[in-house]
Amino acid sequence: MSGLDHIQTSIGTEGLAARAASTVRWRIFGIVFVLVVINLIDRVTLSIAMPTIAKEFSLEPAMQGLILSAFFWSYALLQIPGGWLIDRFGPRSLITGATVGWGLFQAIAGVASGGISLLISRVGLGAAEAPLFPAGAKLNSIWLSSKERARGAVLMDSGAPLGAAFGGVIIAWLILSLGSWRTAFVVAGIATMLLGALAWWYLRDEPADHPGVNAGELSLIKAAASASQVAQRDAPRTIAPRSLAAILVGRMSWAMINFGLLTWGPSYLAQARGFDLKQMGGATFVIFLGGMFGSLTSGFLVDKLQERGMRRGTVYKWALGVSGLGVMLSFFALPEISDPVAAVALLSCTLFLLYFGSLYWSFPAILAPHDKVGIVGGAMNFAGSSSGIAIPIITGLILQSTGAYLMVLYFFAGCAALYVIGSLLIDFQSAEGR
Repeated sequence: MSGLDHIQTSIGTEGLAARAASTVRWRIFGIVFVLVVINLIDRVTLSIAMPTIAKEFSLEPAMQGLILSAFFWSYALLQIPGGWLIDRFGPRSLITGATVGWGLFQAIAGVASGGISLLISRVGLGAAEAPLFPAGAKLNSIWLSSKERARGAVLMDSGAPLGAAFGGVIIAWLILSLGSWRTAFVVAGIATMLLGALAWWYLRDEPADHPGVNAGELSLIKAAASASQVAQRDAPRTIAPRSLAAILVGRMSWAMINFGLLTWGPSYLAQARGFDLKQMGGATFVIFLGGMFGSLTSGFLVDKLQERGMRRGTVYKWALGVSGLGVMLSFFALPEISDPVAAVALLSCTLFLLYFGSLYWSFPAILAPHDKVGIVGGAMNFAGSSSGIAIPIITGLILQSTGAYLMVLYFFAGCAALYVIGSLLIDFQSAEGR
């Protein structure tokens, strides 16, 4: 049978199977979505509790900053090794181990005796959380067809802004309800470890091994995999260096904006817009909720346009280009808006467009060889998490030298321009049909 005949047969089988297929693959990505939400909630617990902890431990501002940044040291360092482990041992084991591990370190932080032990717990938290996103990318390559990869990517990544939106509210409520930041940390850690047990129970590295997958869904996934193998038969054994470099540049630039808003956004609202604590919390919730809706919109839109016959490269570059240009223009417009409510509305639209960048999590499955998806995802997340280390320092230096947020906003606009350039330089031609 020729390659073309094989693809046509596979597509026919896929269409037939789709009518009777079970939906285990989407439940799996629902679990990953929940894990990402909890992941972000656990990350922000320390930021919410830091004023209380700093008073109890008599921490100087420099030590507070060191503790808050410690998470990203191990998180960034272990991205590529974590990706290699995922390719070697499978996403199920790594996701389970990561979830139980970061829950354990979250609970350990609740019994910290001082700044050093708290810092060590944060390093452990970063190390444990490192494999989650690359493992999600690996699941994307195993469980989803080429027509579903964008939706899978955004279902995973949209949990991040939702966790950022709800994290402060939930942890503050836990601290107030339980009367102790320590108890709140331990409770959050135990809840996370229980989710790790859920992940082990439901996730599988191969669709055929899952008891809930029926013949229809298995045929659909196998047909998609067969068509993908034929499409890749004459493709390069590794991802094109230009594409990998473009992905790393695009992701790092995107993450500069994302982590910049996550770490300095509340301070901007308080200092530049005059918000009190209650207003700041409400505005942050609305802004990051916009990010979640943007993430979901991008994935469903991209998959729908591909189903209608548009080429993958055209769809992705159009979506990411509009995203980056819109974000860049919003940062130029923000200083001209004096009304605080209008500023929050614009920032919500900014996050809506920014989180089209969730589509990046479909790139490892689309562009990398099957046995390198984890390590490519790890490299991509290393680029992004490195920005998490750098951007709080860069923003602080800009503020210190200028005394205002204007140049910070222009810096973010420059990052948006670089995000567009990186996205447009990615070569999708060899990945059509994957």
